[in-house]
Amino acid sequence: MRLSILFLLIAVSLFSGPPDAEGPKVSIESRTKPAAPAARGPRSDIRVDTTLVLVPVHVTDPLNVTVTGLEKDNFRLLEDRVEQEIVSFNSEDAPLSIGLVFDNSGSMENKMAKARQAVGEFLKTANPQDEFFMVRFNDRPELVEDFTLDTSGIQNRLVFTEARGRTSLLDAVYLALHKMKKARNPRRALLIISDGGDNSSRYTETEIRNLVREADVQIFAIGIFEPFASRGRSAEELGGPGLLTELAQQTGGRHFPVENLNDLPDIAAKIGIALRNQYVLGFAPINKERDGKYRKLQVKLVPPKGLPPLKAYWRVGYYAPIQ
Repeated sequence: MRLSILFLLIAVSLFSGPPDAEGPKVSIESRTKPAAPAARGPRSDIRVDTTLVLVPVHVTDPLNVTVTGLEKDNFRLLEDRVEQEIVSFNSEDAPLSIGLVFDNSGSMENKMAKARQAVGEFLKTANPQDEFFMVRFNDRPELVEDFTLDTSGIQNRLVFTEARGRTSLLDAVYLALHKMKKARNPRRALLIISDGGDNSSRYTETEIRNLVREADVQIFAIGIFEPFASRGRSAEELGGPGLLTELAQQTGGRHFPVENLNDLPDIAAKIGIALRNQYVLGFAPINKERDGKYRKLQVKLVPPKGLPPLKAYWRVGYYAPIQ
């Protein structure tokens, strides 16, 4: 009898549930499956999110000297000829991800020493948070130095770089833009040092133009050219200056043609300064359509009184997001 009563009491305690009073209450929430990480696309000089487009602008005076100290009121911004309100303005030096695209084709043999020196001068303008990689190209492009904060590795690579072979400039730009997708900094740029057009690439000029248009990467180029009358080169090589100019202008960068090799280091340093002194204009497009279409941009300057006419460089357009 006692055993039966004992079993009955145990059963009641097990199935009656916890008392309503002070017993601990535990809540278990189901864990949602974490979303797959989004693919990292090129987020550089122009970035588009749900509301904001960011446009870097470089300004120079008539002597080609970088102009700093301008304010938001000194700029007007238009998209497809429609003026936009500039809702954010920044002129701080932000960390950069930079790809060096270095020509070591056979025609560079007598120019290698000054070209190496130019890279050294450019790297002196870096800040500690910048990261760099280097693509070297002749018959074909090659990634010889991956992203690094230590620029000494790049300079060591250049010491042992020999000039030989043909010029695969377009393929080198393709490789560099593809590599730039893995950059960690929002601001991204390429510096191309070459002495001619392309004569050895698989990719066409049209393909690279389209790729450059889509990638948010500023392109600066130093073209090392002999005087026009003395150029005994192919049609492709004679087109080098025009090709570099077009690639740079599409992205808001610049092409610096050079005939005197002694000018190379100074021009490379000037490009480094230009990258460090840019204004970033942000606007929320009036056109809210998410149609993936290319939209042209125009920047107009309203310089302060007393300043000479100034020149602005900016990316000529961007692709709207797709719904």
